[in-house]
Amino acid sequence: MNYQSQIAEAAQFLKNLYPDNPQNLIILGTGLGKLGDQIDVELEVDYSEIPHFPISTVESHSGKLIFGTLAGKKVVAMRGRFHYYEGYSMKQVTFPVRVMKALGVKRLFVSNASGGLNPAQEVGDVMIIADHIDLFPENPLRGHNPEEFGPRFPDMSEAYSKKLIEKALKIGEKLGVKLHTGVYAGVQGPNLETPAEYKYLRTIGADAVGMSTVPEVIVANQTGLEVFGISAITDLGVEGKIKRITIQEVLAAAAVAEPIMANVMKELIASLD
Repeated sequence: MNYQSQIAEAAQFLKNLYPDNPQNLIILGTGLGKLGDQIDVELEVDYSEIPHFPISTVESHSGKLIFGTLAGKKVVAMRGRFHYYEGYSMKQVTFPVRVMKALGVKRLFVSNASGGLNPAQEVGDVMIIADHIDLFPENPLRGHNPEEFGPRFPDMSEAYSKKLIEKALKIGEKLGVKLHTGVYAGVQGPNLETPAEYKYLRTIGADAVGMSTVPEVIVANQTGLEVFGISAITDLGVEGKIKRITIQEVLAAAAVAEPIMANVMKELIASLD
């Protein structure tokens, strides 16, 4: 079965279970787990039940698709995403975005944990993604491009919605929380960066670095979805502040940022037309 047929079969399977058309896809990456708890759940589906869907292999990603309502808006949320470092191809990593587009989703809200590169950042801070640098070795648009996927050469001059960024910054002011904005560099991982790599990434214009998000955002832009991205700064790649880090420490730092990220995201979704 070809890729298009797999997308169609997965989408039809989900439509049969949930006939409503959610407008908003939320990828609950590291730092947004609690937001999932605030969704008024109407349907929960394990990834393993969905035809052709990949399975999360990362310990902190539970692997469930949630349909329901958040702040009065219909949403579908992914509890757990897929990473290139898990051994998946970019087509598999971005398969859920294609399926959700087929379900009628209009917007993508994505979160992640990242290493801070900007000296102004501290562990536990939150950064709204204004742009990204793609350093992955494979592009999700590589290969055959069916017409229904979108343009062969999609424009990326506003990969992240300026309108949504502006709204989020105003929400941050209203809530009295500190929000950075910056450029996210996407790398394949899974190892963390060397000090020389941190320095290189900062030199080329990155404010944070992580191992996700960029593939999904590229596909979202090709398919015409409006995108908003947010990062929890879980460790620092700033010269003089680099130290050994464990996944437990990353998760603990993400937990500090989580209430801010969840509140901003919830208010932002509530503000949508």
